[in-house]
Amino acid sequence: MPSRQDILNAKILVVDDSPDNIELMEEILREEGYTCVSSTMLPEQVCPLHREHNYDLILLDLQMPGLNGFQVMKGLKEIEQGGYLPVLALTAQPSFKIAALEAGARDFISKPFDLLEVHKRIHNMLEVRLLYKELAQYSRAQQELALHDALTGLPNRRLLEDRIETALQHANRGHAKAAIMYLDLDGFKAINDTYGHAYGDEILKMVSQRLLSNSRKEDTVARLGGDEFMVVLGDIHSLADAQGPAGKLVEALSEPFFIKDLTLRLSTSIGISIYPDDAESVDALISIADYALYEAKRAGKNRFCSPAANRQAAASIKAPVPAAAPVAETAHHHSRHVNATRATEAMPRGPLPE
Repeated sequence: MPSRQDILNAKILVVDDSPDNIELMEEILREEGYTCVSSTMLPEQVCPLHREHNYDLILLDLQMPGLNGFQVMKGLKEIEQGGYLPVLALTAQPSFKIAALEAGARDFISKPFDLLEVHKRIHNMLEVRLLYKELAQYSRAQQELALHDALTGLPNRRLLEDRIETALQHANRGHAKAAIMYLDLDGFKAINDTYGHAYGDEILKMVSQRLLSNSRKEDTVARLGGDEFMVVLGDIHSLADAQGPAGKLVEALSEPFFIKDLTLRLSTSIGISIYPDDAESVDALISIADYALYEAKRAGKNRFCSPAANRQAAASIKAPVPAAAPVAETAHHHSRHVNATRATEAMPRGPLPE
C-alpha cells in the first residue's frame, strides 16, 4: 500500500476557469501537506500537460468555456488507453455527477467545497491511483522476468527467437543479411566445479558484460542457459561482417577474469550461420549455428567456424573440403577459423567437448 508520504508527494493538477476556485483548492492542498500541486485555467492545456507530467490526480471543473470537462476527459482517455483515468470531477450541478462518472471520472466533489469531503475524496483517490501504478509496475517487472535471464539480465530464449525473427524480416526488406553466433564457454565447467557456483555465476555475469561491450547496440546478446550464449547481428552484407565480430568476441573472452583473489581464464567457441545463405527460418539457422559450434569445439576450441566459409573455400579450390579442415589463421592466434559442413548435411551432434 502507498505510504502517507507517497500520497502527499503525488502529482496533482487543478483545472478551473475561476482563479478564486484555483486559489482556494491550492490552499486546501498545501495546508494538508501536498507538495506537488500545479494548476491551469486553460482546459486545452490539460492533455498536453498530462502527457508531459503523468499526473496522479486531476481535479477537473466540468463547466468551463471552450472545452468543458467532459471534452477534456475524452482527450485524457486517449492518453490513458486501457489505464486508470485519474480525474476527480468538480461540479456545482447535481445532475452532472452521474454523467461525470459515466464519462470516466473516478469520483466527484460538490461545489461549494466541504473541507472534510475534499480531503477524504482526494486521499482515497490518490491511494487507489498509486496502488494501481504499483500493480502496473509489478506486472511490467514480471513480464521482464519472463523475457530475460534472471542472473545476467540478458534476453532469454523466448525473447531471443522474437528478436531473430525481427532481424530476418529487416534483412529481407532491406535485401541484406543477418547472422546468428552461437557461443559456448570453453573450460567453464572446470571453474564451476573447482571454485563453486558463486564464482561460476560471477564469470557468467562478466562474460555477459564483455559480450555487450564488444557488440553493436543494435545487436541482440542473449543467454540460452548454462554457459551458452547467442548474438544476433542484423543488417550485414557478407560473411566477413560476422567473422570480424566473432573474432572480437573470441579475443575479448580469452582475457583473464579477476574475481576476488583469483585470476581465472577460459575461452569461447562460436558457430555462425548466415541468413539467407545457410537457411531462412529461425529454427534452421539456430541448428546450423549449433552444429558449426560443435565443429569449432571439435577442431580445438577458442575459435569460430561457419558453413558459409566452408562453401567459399570449396569454391576457391574447385574441390570438396573436409568438414574440419583448417584455413589460414587470423591476425590473432586465438581467433583461428575452422570450416564446418552444413548442419543440414550432418548427423545431430553429441555433447560438446569441455
